[in-house]
Amino acid sequence: MSDRSKSMQLIARRPSVSSFGSKLEQAFSRYGQLCVGIDPSSEQLSSWGLPDSASGAKQFALEIVEASANQVGIVKPQVAFFEQFGPEGLAVLSDVLEAATSAGLVVIADAKRGDIGSSMAGYTRAWLSKDAAFQADALTLSPYLGIESLRPAIDTAIANQKGIFVLAATSNPEAAIIQRAATTHGSIANEVSSFAASFNTGTLGPVGVVVGATVSLKDYGLGSESFPSTPILMPGFGAQGVELTSTRQLFGDLTPNLICSVSRSVAGRSKDGLADRITAAKQELSKGVLK
Repeated sequence: MSDRSKSMQLIARRPSVSSFGSKLEQAFSRYGQLCVGIDPSSEQLSSWGLPDSASGAKQFALEIVEASANQVGIVKPQVAFFEQFGPEGLAVLSDVLEAATSAGLVVIADAKRGDIGSSMAGYTRAWLSKDAAFQADALTLSPYLGIESLRPAIDTAIANQKGIFVLAATSNPEAAIIQRAATTHGSIANEVSSFAASFNTGTLGPVGVVVGATVSLKDYGLGSESFPSTPILMPGFGAQGVELTSTRQLFGDLTPNLICSVSRSVAGRSKDGLADRITAAKQELSKGVLK
């Protein structure tokens, strides 16, 4: 089957909703809170027996999209693993984003962009504008050139019914010295989370944060009060060691806000059984949310 034919089979009616928060809530209601990462790393492509190239990344990513459609509501392509293949990789990324969008999936582009002035305006135009070159529902941003530098990008996202996820408390150990550092209003992680929360009202809002599942919230100065109406994109489940079945036990009142992301544990070592692994992860998370 050609890539085009496969993409056409994925086309489904997009939810008719007016904001990113509404899209998330509908995805949660229909499919639960699992997010499937699309990470065509060199190691992952090799394990699947695919070439370490843009064409290999495309085959891998479209298989993930096809297996995720009508099983989960959210996918998260890691942009770096497409950029590594240069212009051809970026063209593949565009095709994958289009296929995922056509399949009715909420698409969070994990690009971790962050800059100031006209440079940030360029990233904003590429990802968040009405005529964005890359088709995604949300984008991850880095706040470490100053959280206020993100405001124009956030304003553009909200105006176009898109979402933002700002890095707050990530699981890599190198981040702790910055993210746990104290300010006059608590930790930097808490400052970032409070900034994100200021854009959200009612139920889930358009501006979320990224918090690693392996992070001790207490150590980072974070509690449930840090995230009112804030979606939390949470990688770290599966291959990084946190079990989906322990979600509510670990995160308590925050559980309804979580987007629980899994990548390597569902991708596995071949495409064989991919849909079954996604189903199993979804069932594990369902048990973890109910506990």
